[in-house]
Amino acid sequence: MATEYERKRLENIKRNDEMMAALNVHAKKASLLSAATKRPRHDDKKKKEKPETTQTTTTPIVIRKSQRTRGPQKPSAPLPLDAAGEEEEASSLNKLVETLSGIAASNKSTTRRSSRLSSNLVPLSSNVHNHMKKKMKVTSKIKKSVESTNDFDTGVMSLEPCNVVRVVPGRVLDLKFLPCENVRLLAAGDMHGNVGFWNLDCQGDGDGISVFRPHSSSVSSLVFQQNSFSKVISSSYDGLIRLMDVEKSVFDLVYSSDDAIYSLSQRANDEQSLYFGEGHGVLNIFDLRAGKSVFHWDLHGQRINTIDFNTQNPNVMATSSKDGTACLWDLRSMGTNKPKNLRTVNHSKAVHSAYFSPSGLSLATTSADNYLGIVSGPGLEDTSMIHHVNLSNRAVSAFRFVLL
Repeated sequence: MATEYERKRLENIKRNDEMMAALNVHAKKASLLSAATKRPRHDDKKKKEKPETTQTTTTPIVIRKSQRTRGPQKPSAPLPLDAAGEEEEASSLNKLVETLSGIAASNKSTTRRSSRLSSNLVPLSSNVHNHMKKKMKVTSKIKKSVESTNDFDTGVMSLEPCNVVRVVPGRVLDLKFLPCENVRLLAAGDMHGNVGFWNLDCQGDGDGISVFRPHSSSVSSLVFQQNSFSKVISSSYDGLIRLMDVEKSVFDLVYSSDDAIYSLSQRANDEQSLYFGEGHGVLNIFDLRAGKSVFHWDLHGQRINTIDFNTQNPNVMATSSKDGTACLWDLRSMGTNKPKNLRTVNHSKAVHSAYFSPSGLSLATTSADNYLGIVSGPGLEDTSMIHHVNLSNRAVSAFRFVLL
């Protein structure tokens, strides 16, 4: 017999069924389920097949890009010597090649016989300008009392017209004399990327001038390779360092950078290393034998204008910068981090140059603040400033003070 609870449950179920039937809920539920059922896919429809692409050519497709998107491209192949310049005459070029190749050949034969250079080669630490002045036809009034000391007075000097020529088309930014006593030859680099050579001993046809263009921007520095004068190293604002090899008749690419190279130098008895100022105050040491950079430091806040080494102690280096300072460094104490300088010469404006004297006992600085600095004394601790108008217009290169 059912209990009272079961009777109430059955009554509630019966009442709910009647309410659901009155609302027609079951019919609506069935219609909703039928509408929600997915329609079956027709298998007779064929899938679209992509047509097979046939390669009509085996050559790679070249994607063209604009020069602005691609950016400046650094040349990597050697530049032929005969294609580098357009203004040189054939006779002058041949004379230049013969002169530099002859010096290189005599240097090699002397090196095999002895470890010393031949007597006709001037050491790099000596003053090459004194030897050039003996050869140049320069007349001057010199007092008899001064002749005994081999010094020049302040008399008026005159320059012969035959000793004035245009070596390169543009403004000269760097000038180097060939450090050889028996050969009168100089190299000049201008603001257009040209490198010119003037051979004063050239006779016959031609004026002894040969011009090349190994760079696309201003030439910042020129260096005659030590113990091999047939090779000339040039640096430029275009970020390239090239090696002119007369024996190979090419301008080899030594180094390429996205930043401009403002200065270049070599240390005595270290012909396999290049020291150059790159970008904003970075000093880079490049190993020519390994073909890579071995050290680099941030020495200045702005670009390095000159790099020079002490003739008596090649480990001591002097740098001048646009940040208004000239600093002395000891290469033996320069680690991986930013090194500490030995001495700092402060100017109020950019320092154009800092060069050691031939004796290595003094340092001369030139600044745009119209002052010349002379650092001397034991340990180069004494500094003297001399007022001198160093400003020049854009048509004249910056004035640089050198102690003779």
